[in-house]
Amino acid sequence: MTEMVYGTVPVQSVDPVLPRWWRTIDKWTMSCIFVLFGIGMLLGLASSPPLAARNGLEPFHYVTRQAVFGSMAMIAMIAVSMMSPQLVRRLAVLAFIAAFIALAGLPFFGTDFGKGAVRWYSLGFASVQPSEFLKPAFVVAAAWLLAAGQEVGGPPGKTYSFILVVIIVAFLALQPDFGQAALVLFAWGVMYFVGGAPMILLLTIAGMVVAGGWFAYGNSEHFARRIDGFLSPDLDPRTQLGYATNAIREGGFFGVGVGEGQVKWSLPDAHTDFIIAVAAEEYGLICVIAIIALYTVIVVRSLTRLMKERDLFTRLAGTGLACAFGVQAMINMGVAVRLLPAKGMTLPFVSYGGSSLIAGGIAVGMLLALTRTRPQGEIGDILMRRGR
Repeated sequence: MTEMVYGTVPVQSVDPVLPRWWRTIDKWTMSCIFVLFGIGMLLGLASSPPLAARNGLEPFHYVTRQAVFGSMAMIAMIAVSMMSPQLVRRLAVLAFIAAFIALAGLPFFGTDFGKGAVRWYSLGFASVQPSEFLKPAFVVAAAWLLAAGQEVGGPPGKTYSFILVVIIVAFLALQPDFGQAALVLFAWGVMYFVGGAPMILLLTIAGMVVAGGWFAYGNSEHFARRIDGFLSPDLDPRTQLGYATNAIREGGFFGVGVGEGQVKWSLPDAHTDFIIAVAAEEYGLICVIAIIALYTVIVVRSLTRLMKERDLFTRLAGTGLACAFGVQAMINMGVAVRLLPAKGMTLPFVSYGGSSLIAGGIAVGMLLALTRTRPQGEIGDILMRRGR
């Protein structure tokens, strides 16, 4: 009777956990993540020793830390990917509450590490950036609210999710962290659109975003300085953008050679925000295209698998996670080539950073859990049966 209603069952629920996980996981997406992390380690070997030398540390201090954080991220990714969508939702709600409390406490207990934005908690041996963990947790929690709002007798989920995103964006803007605020708002907007929001409402929200940006430009020196630097026709070659642009130009098609790049000696953030410049200079356009292709495969495969899902929560949460992941990569690389203003955003799984790596592992683990093959009928099969 179950097969008559839902179609054939691809996986037996009585199978052991690990074999069932291996058969249902998207191996292409997971493989691309491991390759990206490997590329990040390779680029870290080139970009981090100069920074370690400037700080009086061992040459491979940051590489070792990246390996440790990355290993934790890979373990977190695999562990979360084994969860059911219901367990992912519960984990996300708890993580969202904890990350939101941490975000609200930043103005009182946070630090800026001299970068002009209070985004981190200093733990002495490491630092934590709450917004990195807030992003995936909020996406899943908001998807739950949006999906619940479409059930008969359900709560006003769209209204609740809108209130949440406004509060979060306001907290992020106060740091100021307009890049993360824009990314959170974008992910929510994509889910809102997929959930059936009217176009006029989305255009209204877009107008509010433009008005908010105009207000921020007039009232935030940090924001105005970055916008002015982006719009200026003259690029100071002694700035980070100037060094990055010159490195990308010098790299050409095949690069200047492994270890021969010079930008890592000039860029303070060569191992984080501008690591793509190191890749372009030493390995050339071929390496950059390969990195872009890996991100494209992850996003496209995830969205393709989500199109076959009939559960609304799974589709919304997976779409938000996939789009946020892809847009973050696009923003990071867009800043390096001066297509976008400086945002202070890492390149997922490639840049150095404990919070970004571990939070990225959790986010992709959630995405892998939501895109697993499940014993259910695909939405296309259900629509075809209804049409008969």
